[in-house]
Amino acid sequence: LVNVHVQRLRSKVEHDPEHPEIVMTVRGVGYKAGVPA
Repeated sequence: LVNVHVQRLRSKVEHDPEHPEIVMTVRGVGYKAGVPA
């Protein structure tokens, strides 16, 4: 369920959702919001 929401969010805010720079997955922790370089 959460994965679907994150995928939709990435499709709206990321330039390339397959290689996220804003909404990143941190393995074993969760998700992290970052600022693209």
